[in-house]
Amino acid sequence: MIDPHVNNPKSPKYYVKNYLHRIKDELKGKIVLDVAAGSGVTTEILLELGARVEAFDLFPEYFMIKDVECKRADILDKIPVPDGYADYIICQEGVEHFSDQCKAYKEFNRVLKPGGKLIMTTPSYSNLKAKMSYLLFECEDLNKLMPPNEIDSVWMAEKSLNDEIYYGHIFLTGIQKLRVIGKLTGFKISEVVFNRVNKTSLFLMFLFYPFILLTSYYTYYKCMKKNMKISKAEKEKVYKEQLMLNTSPKILVDTHTFMVYEKEKELKNIYSDLNNITKPFDVVM
Repeated sequence: MIDPHVNNPKSPKYYVKNYLHRIKDELKGKIVLDVAAGSGVTTEILLELGARVEAFDLFPEYFMIKDVECKRADILDKIPVPDGYADYIICQEGVEHFSDQCKAYKEFNRVLKPGGKLIMTTPSYSNLKAKMSYLLFECEDLNKLMPPNEIDSVWMAEKSLNDEIYYGHIFLTGIQKLRVIGKLTGFKISEVVFNRVNKTSLFLMFLFYPFILLTSYYTYYKCMKKNMKISKAEKEKVYKEQLMLNTSPKILVDTHTFMVYEKEKELKNIYSDLNNITKPFDVVM
C-alpha cells in the first residue's frame, strides 16, 4: 500500500477504501476514472478490486503506481476520453481546488455513461464547526483562523512542469451548493456516506440544533407558499431534499462530505427541462 492513511480512521481515504470495498462487485470490469489521481492511492485500491482504472491529474509527476500511466489533464479543460466512456468517476478531495466547479461537473457528465456514478469527497463546509469558522473568520477551520489568501492557498506553482497553479482550499463548497451544481449539470445525489464525528461540531450541535430545526422548517413552509406557478409536487421535491440535507445530524457533525451522484440526464436535456420551472428573462429583469 503506497499510502498508510487508507488504514487511518482519521483520514477520508479510509472511508473511501471502505466504500469501494462495499461496492466491489459493482466495480469489477468497469471503467473507472480517478480524477485527480494524486499519488495513486485510490487507483491502487480500484485495481485490486478488479476495476479498469484510468488515472488523470494536473501534476502526474507525483503519481506513484508503477505500470500505470497517469495522464496529464486539466479537468476544467477536458478529460482526454470520448463522450459516454466511463462507468464511474472518483474525485477524491478535488472539487475544493476547482475554480469553476460547474464546468468540472459538466465535463464529468460528458464522459460518464447514462446512469454512471460520480463519487465525490471534499472537506465538509456544512458541519457546524465549519459554519462557525465561516461566521467568525470566513475560513474553513477554527484552528486555521486565517481566510483563504495568496500566501497559504497556493499549494503549488511549478513552472518547470506546466503553467497551471494548483490552488488550495479556496473553493470549498457546502453540500447544498454541491447538490444544486449537480442538478444543473445532470446529476442527482443517490447517497451521502457518513465518515466520522467532528467533536467540535458535536458540541455545537447541542447548542444550535433546535434553532436549525425550527428555522429550516419555517423556511421550507415559507418557500412552499411562493412561486405559485410552479406545481406543488415540483416545489416539494426540491425544497424537501434541501430541508433533509440542512437538518441531517450526520451532515452537521461529519468531518467530510462524501457523496455519490448518479448521472440522470445528458447535458443537452437539462436546460429544456429547466424551462418548465424557471422565470422568463423579462420577469427576472
